[in-house]
Amino acid sequence: MQPILEIEHMSIHFTQYAKGTRRRELPVIKDLSLQIAPGQVVAVVGASGSGKSLLAHGILHILPRNSHMEGRILYDGSELTDKRAAKLRGREIVLVPQGVTYLDPLMKVGDQVRGEDAAPDAAQRARKALTRYGLAPETEELYPFELSGGMARRVLIATAVTHEPRLIIADEPTPGLDAKAAARILGHFRELAEGGAGVLLITHDLELALTIADQVAVFYAGQTIEVASAADFADPANLRHPFTRALWRAMPEHGFQPIEGAQPYPGTLAAGCPFAGQCDRSTPQCREAADLPLRSWQGGMVRCLNPRREE
Repeated sequence: MQPILEIEHMSIHFTQYAKGTRRRELPVIKDLSLQIAPGQVVAVVGASGSGKSLLAHGILHILPRNSHMEGRILYDGSELTDKRAAKLRGREIVLVPQGVTYLDPLMKVGDQVRGEDAAPDAAQRARKALTRYGLAPETEELYPFELSGGMARRVLIATAVTHEPRLIIADEPTPGLDAKAAARILGHFRELAEGGAGVLLITHDLELALTIADQVAVFYAGQTIEVASAADFADPANLRHPFTRALWRAMPEHGFQPIEGAQPYPGTLAAGCPFAGQCDRSTPQCREAADLPLRSWQGGMVRCLNPRREE
C-alpha cells in the first residue's frame, strides 16, 4: 500500500542574526524521515522544544520566512511542492493547530466551520461536524470569545475534518480537555483513520498517544531517535533507544521515574548523540560521532550507536 505521506531526510534551519551583520544557521529539525499509510495513526512524541510543531508546519509549507527546509516530502507518491501544498491545505490535508487563536475572533463559529464551501449541503455538514464533537446547534451562532477553551478546541477539530480530509495533522489537540473529552476526541481520530485517512498526532503525552497510535516516532532535540510500533511499548525490553526506555519509565503507571538533565538547545551540539549527556551507556564515540543515521534494528528504527534490548 502506497503511503499517503512520505518524509525523506527533512531538515529545518532558521537564520538568526547576532550583533551587527553576524549570521548563523540554527538547526531545529535534523534528518527526519517518516511515513504514514492510509488507515494509520502515527504519533510523534517529544518534549517541548524538540521540533514537533515545526514538523507540521514543514509538511504544510507554512514555515516562517527566515527558515530553510531540506529533504523531500511526498504526498500520494508525488512531491509536495509549495504550490501543491497550497492547493491541498484545508481540503485534503488539514491541520488541527495547537492554539485556539487560529479561530477568527470576528467570525461566527458556523461560518468558520463551513469556510468557503458553497455547496448546498455545506451548512448541514458543518452542523453534523459540530454535533459529532459534542457541540450543540446553537454553537454555530457564537463567536470564539463566547466559547470555553475546551469548546474552542473542539470547534478547531470540527473545522478541520468537515471536508473528510485524507491526511490530518493534529498538533497537541487535547490540552484543556478533561480525560473523558480527550479520549473521545482521540477516538474520533481513530475513526477517521479506520475510514482510510492518515493521521499524524503530535503530542508530548506518550500515554495518550498509545491509546490510538499504530506507530510512535520519538523526537529528541529535533531528531527522530526511534520509530516503534505501539505494541512495543507494552514492555520496555522491546524498545531500542535509551531515551525511549527512560520515557517509558517516566510514565505514571511505570513509577514516574524522571529523566535527569534536559535536552540540549538547538545549535549547541556540533556532533554526537544529543542524548549522550543524559545516557548512562554513552561512550566517547557517542559524543563525537559526526553522523548518526536512523537505521533498522530488531523490527523498528533507531538512531543509536549501541542499541540493545534491556535484560
